[in-house]
Amino acid sequence: MWGVTADPYGDERLVGLYDGDNAAGDDHEYYLKLADDIRAGKVVDLGCGTGLLTRAFVRPGRVVVGVDPSSTMLGFARQQPGAEAVTWIDGDAGAIDGAGDVDLVVSTGNTMMHIGPDDYPWVLRRLADALRPGGVLSFESRNPAVRAWEQWNPEASYFERDTPAGHLREWVEVTEADKGRVVFDAHNVFEDGSDAVYTNVLYFRTADELRADLESAGFGEVEVYGGWHREPASDSSRLFVFRAVKAARR
Repeated sequence: MWGVTADPYGDERLVGLYDGDNAAGDDHEYYLKLADDIRAGKVVDLGCGTGLLTRAFVRPGRVVVGVDPSSTMLGFARQQPGAEAVTWIDGDAGAIDGAGDVDLVVSTGNTMMHIGPDDYPWVLRRLADALRPGGVLSFESRNPAVRAWEQWNPEASYFERDTPAGHLREWVEVTEADKGRVVFDAHNVFEDGSDAVYTNVLYFRTADELRADLESAGFGEVEVYGGWHREPASDSSRLFVFRAVKAARR
C-alpha cells in the first residue's frame, strides 16, 4: 500500500543514518504536545520507521504502538534505548487493531502520501475504527501547489558526505509526475560503487481533497494548518498539517 519497493529501507547501512537525517524538530514537538494536550492514554504511530518519535511518546501509564512495513527499520527500532516500552508491529494499517480504544493516531514523514487512491479510503476507515469516539488523527502532507518535485533532480539534490557507512553520494530524480502522482528514485552510491536505488511513489492531495476524504471516513472537526506552529494554511504553505476528530457516530 505504501507505493514503494517491498522494503524501501532494506539496506541496514542507510537505516543507521536515518535518524541523523531526520532528527527531532518542530514536527516531533507538535505531535508530542498534541498527545499530552489530549491526555492520550494510547497512541498509535503508523509508519513509525526507526521509532525516534514513537519512543518519545512513552509516558508512565501510556500505551504506545509503532507500525511499519519495513522489517529492517523495525529491527533497528527494537534495538534502541526505550524500545521495550513500545509494541512494534510489522505491517501496514491493516495490522492495526480496530477495537476503538486508541486516543491518538499519528502518521508522520509523509507516510500518508505513500498510500495510493485504491487503498486510501480503507486506510482512513481503519484508522477511524481504531480510534475511540472523540479520538484524534493527525498527519502532514505536502501541498501540491508548491510543486516541490520540480526540484527533485540530480542538479538540485546532489550531495556528498562522509558517514559511518563510508563516503556517500546521494541524489533524487523524478521519473514520472502526472495528476498528483510523483515517482522518484533516491540514489545512494557507496565507496565501492554500489548504488542503492529506492523507487518511491508519492500522491499529492489538496487540502480540500484531504478534508473530504477524512469526512467520508467518519471524521469531524477537521482542522488544517500551514505549518507545525498552527500557521494558517494557504496556497503557498509548504505542507498541510491535519488534525481530525473521530465523530461520535459514523
